[in-house]
Amino acid sequence: MTTTTLAVLVPLLPFLGAVAGLLLGRTAPGFVRPLAVLPTLTSLVLAALVAVRQGGDAAVNAATELTPTGSVPIELALHIDGFAALVAVLVGLVASCVQIYSTGYLRDDPRYPSYAALVSLFTSAMLLVVYSGDLIVLLVGWEVMGICSYFLVGHYWETPEARAASLKAFLVTKLGDVPFLIGLFALATDAGSFRITRVLGAVASGSLDHPTLIALLLLAGVAGKSAQFPLHTWLPDAMAGPTPVSALIHAATMVAAGVYFIARLLPLFETSQAAMVVLAVMAAVTMAGSALAALAQDDIKRVLAYSTIGQLGYMSGALAVGDRGAAVFHLLSHGAFKALLFLAAGVIIHAAGTNSLAAMSRMRNLRDRVPDAYWTMTVALLALAAIPPFSGFFSKEAVLGVAEHVVTGHTEHAPAAAGWIVLVAGLLTAVLTAAYAMRLWLLAFRGRGAEAPDHGRQPLTMTVVLWVLAAPSLALGGFAFRLLPDWFDGRDLSPTLTTSVLGTGVALVGGIVTYAAWRHTTALTARVPLGAVAAHPEGDAAQVEAEAIATHKPAYGDIAYAPDPADPGRLLLGPLHRHAAAGFHVDAVYRAVLVRPVQSGAALVRFLDREVVETYVRGAGALPRWLGAAVRRAQTGNVQTYVSALLAGTVVLAVAVVLVATGA
Repeated sequence: MTTTTLAVLVPLLPFLGAVAGLLLGRTAPGFVRPLAVLPTLTSLVLAALVAVRQGGDAAVNAATELTPTGSVPIELALHIDGFAALVAVLVGLVASCVQIYSTGYLRDDPRYPSYAALVSLFTSAMLLVVYSGDLIVLLVGWEVMGICSYFLVGHYWETPEARAASLKAFLVTKLGDVPFLIGLFALATDAGSFRITRVLGAVASGSLDHPTLIALLLLAGVAGKSAQFPLHTWLPDAMAGPTPVSALIHAATMVAAGVYFIARLLPLFETSQAAMVVLAVMAAVTMAGSALAALAQDDIKRVLAYSTIGQLGYMSGALAVGDRGAAVFHLLSHGAFKALLFLAAGVIIHAAGTNSLAAMSRMRNLRDRVPDAYWTMTVALLALAAIPPFSGFFSKEAVLGVAEHVVTGHTEHAPAAAGWIVLVAGLLTAVLTAAYAMRLWLLAFRGRGAEAPDHGRQPLTMTVVLWVLAAPSLALGGFAFRLLPDWFDGRDLSPTLTTSVLGTGVALVGGIVTYAAWRHTTALTARVPLGAVAAHPEGDAAQVEAEAIATHKPAYGDIAYAPDPADPGRLLLGPLHRHAAAGFHVDAVYRAVLVRPVQSGAALVRFLDREVVETYVRGAGALPRWLGAAVRRAQTGNVQTYVSALLAGTVVLAVAVVLVATGA
């Protein structure tokens, strides 16, 4: 079987599994789990075979014209280089783990058949994006992922949070997709083709007329899909969906698509220094802002969501300094440890028996109750914090290293301003990342909250997946930076001494300072009896806690529910904590700038439609109705009346004729 045939089967098998799952979900429920797992696993194996055959050599290209358009043709095309081959393996691995994990996590969910089918369709759409050699075919996968995210985030549609989150995710990403679509058509018009290879050829020959405008339009779509500032607000709210969906979206599919798209077309963006600086600023604001927000969140899934936004900022930063190898390297390592973090969080939530106990301040004694989640999440958090020798250290170091090369003038692929922006923001974010990773670990596994009921051991399918993902989180970076340059344009990804020392040093400082703050807050709250602080039914739990700690006495008696007041995030952020917890009020700005004007405009249109347009419509109908009523009253049915009217009319006409004749 040729490499091209294998590559076609990689996205096709999950798609067929999704169709079969939807058709047989109710009539043959016993086939649902095999149809969810086996096609995705087979797709993973085939993606690995494609990667082995491609081997980092020349790209595999194949195309057939889909339909004659009369102008720019649309083709079913494959373009598989080293980047595409490895990213497809990551997508297959994470999707397979999510499908296996979901058989245990959602084993009692009546909507599991539709869920599993949508996950398979989601996987197929991302694989189509990865392998596609035509921008229109890529756009199809891009939009299918948006639809799948809408349904999967709103899986628990009976809750208002899930409904609002799914709608928000759809609308915010569509806000970026509109200029993205315009940019694609402008690019194809200038290049004369939607084929990626021909577009890159046009870029190399300098035949694009509007490279800056096209790059900025495309960046808008990337910002929406990859949750970059200012279109990042949908991702934290998307945590209302099932936890395995979060793992899939954050690790290997939707949010990775935007970064991967820029990596595909990086030469286009490099033709415009303005676009590269805009990308660098967007990445820097995203990195630092999301890390501060993560340090203030209480819900464990929202911490991880803001963490994803920040790590995507690192990838965007690598692209802003002209190194797609470092960006995709971090995409691969981040995919492994972020999927592990979300699935381990799912084990914690599953152990608590309810999604509402995802608040870290309410967790207690979880280390002994979920040992698999404890050890694997520890590995993933160390990778997230970029502590050597875990995978996150090598990939994050690759980003910082290439930024340093731009600053010192060792490369001319990007402006020096972009290098400084990415380097400074990257180091600041490294401190904050280690801080919120340490805070999550302390509150989740050494917290003093109320002990939730023990729901027994977790299904084997959930715990096995954690250990499978722990392996690349621990070992991927150690050998990947030596092997990946052969797949990634040959650029060196080895750690450099300066940024290695700086990055590791600031990460250790962030972790140690957070631990010290936790010990300090724990000592301050030690005199408050465990279980004595509770949320007032009509008040703010945080305010009640603060009052109880200040007065050193229980707030409302010995109540079992007790959020842990020993949160180092409050101490570290100080007055900034309230704003960071609210995501720096970006949603409030959107409500004021976009939502309310649109609602006001809609109200005005409704008023004009009802009071003005409908008035004319009602008037146009009322006039014939009044005339009809007048005529109807004249039709009395009395013959004498009709004869009298006829005679009267005759007399009037005779008089009129005489008058006219006399006047003449």
